[in-house]
Amino acid sequence: MQFDAIILAGGRSSRLGGVPKSGLIFDGATLLERSLRAADAAGHIVVVGPDPGDLPSGVLSCREEPRFAGPAAAIAAGLGALAASRAGRPGAAAAPPFVLVLACDMPRAAAAVSALREAVAAVPGADRGGDRTDGVMAVASDGRKQPLVALYSTAALQRCASDAARRGSLENASVFALLARLDVREVSVPPGSTDDVDTWGDAAALGVSGVIPNPGPGSGPELPS
Repeated sequence: MQFDAIILAGGRSSRLGGVPKSGLIFDGATLLERSLRAADAAGHIVVVGPDPGDLPSGVLSCREEPRFAGPAAAIAAGLGALAASRAGRPGAAAAPPFVLVLACDMPRAAAAVSALREAVAAVPGADRGGDRTDGVMAVASDGRKQPLVALYSTAALQRCASDAARRGSLENASVFALLARLDVREVSVPPGSTDDVDTWGDAAALGVSGVIPNPGPGSGPELPS
């Protein structure tokens, strides 16, 4: 199936003392590197957040406006960056039918992405845009929906983002509010594949490590690398 990918790597990481989640380490790679691997079948990838430094060749980067405006604004920024990149290429190829939205704080997300791709592939014509599905969203084993591990119809998600931008309702909006008008199918994904890192306790439980530079009071423990 054809898809682009938006990797969300922003946020304040307030419960991690401001330490960027993207740079934490799991199994020898940063969480951003693992997210890029999970999305490596995408035609084009954009990372939305602070300057991530060196990225693989061809991977785009951008920032939501205003900074720290939340995941809905970051998704809209990612869609804009992908559209601008397509427009700048010879032949101006059409957008692929789907776009993967993936937060970078889930170290085992690759298994969830695989399950989502299999779910889309099982729908006749969906991978070519022939089915009217608005997308598929990961659902954890405890029933929690995870809108930041999902494959959405590119056209449908773009309409939602454009409508929200016209209403001035992107900044600090929830992702569920952005998606309210979409008919998104729920897909059960492997246990643990959507577990995320919000606190140092989460990091320790998931086997994620990292070092807080110049840790201060209340900023959390220094984790072993």
